[in-house]
Amino acid sequence: MYFSIIIPVYNRPDEINELLESLGLQDYKSPFEVVIVEDGSNFDCKNVVEKYSDKLNISYFFKQNSGPGDSRNYGMKKAKGDYFIIFDSDCIIPSDYLSEVDLALKNNFTDCFGGPDKALDSFSDVQKAINFSMTSFMTTGGLRGGSEKIDKFQPRSFNMGISKKAFEASKGFGNIHPGEDPDLSIRLWKMNFETQLISSAYVYHKRRIDWNKFYHQVSKFGKARPILNSWYPEYSKATFFFPTLFIVGFFFALAFALLFNFFLSFNALCFLYSPFIFYGNVL
Repeated sequence: MYFSIIIPVYNRPDEINELLESLGLQDYKSPFEVVIVEDGSNFDCKNVVEKYSDKLNISYFFKQNSGPGDSRNYGMKKAKGDYFIIFDSDCIIPSDYLSEVDLALKNNFTDCFGGPDKALDSFSDVQKAINFSMTSFMTTGGLRGGSEKIDKFQPRSFNMGISKKAFEASKGFGNIHPGEDPDLSIRLWKMNFETQLISSAYVYHKRRIDWNKFYHQVSKFGKARPILNSWYPEYSKATFFFPTLFIVGFFFALAFALLFNFFLSFNALCFLYSPFIFYGNVL
């Protein structure tokens, strides 16, 4: 397979530098290309991209701002490969990533895959905390790639692959944002394409956001899920409600602590939430 790596970017030239540096260190021996799509940025990364023109087979496109989903579609239309891999601009890629993907697809080919995200030791405490809250089974039920027990994995677009055939059939990402990645997964399933989790194909997701931005991001994600559930009720799962249960349990424990005893409130939270973790782990 010939991989085309698609990276939309908006006002983050410093992130692209780290990402491209990591792609230049891949141990994958076959050729691959990198397609950068500048989504109407005020601070473009063209000069950064040019630094890597002698190290990577890289192309750069500037377009009017239309959002990440449309920018990914734009990049896939420009790409020359037969399998597209999509990253967010704030990711750092392990040196064996492409080798792991190549091996996994040779052993079990699917037209779409996703991988987990992790944190490097060099990340800030806030970045590590946000990574834990987004990936822990205790908070999200492993929905972002932390569990291999999910029977139909919905890849997330910060670390996602899709074949050219599946892209052309589905027309890529839809207009919903956020939520465009699970929407694409479900539409692919309905067209009899399969998805898989490649747990060894992880990325280091260096989220450069503070707690306030993180709150608004998660709020948008939370609002998108009921929309997706209404569109595709047959694919709704109990684990989708884990974040809600965790928040409700947290405030219950907090109120219990103020009225009674902090130690008992912590035990009460564990007692209430543990059965749901057990249930999700069995799924």
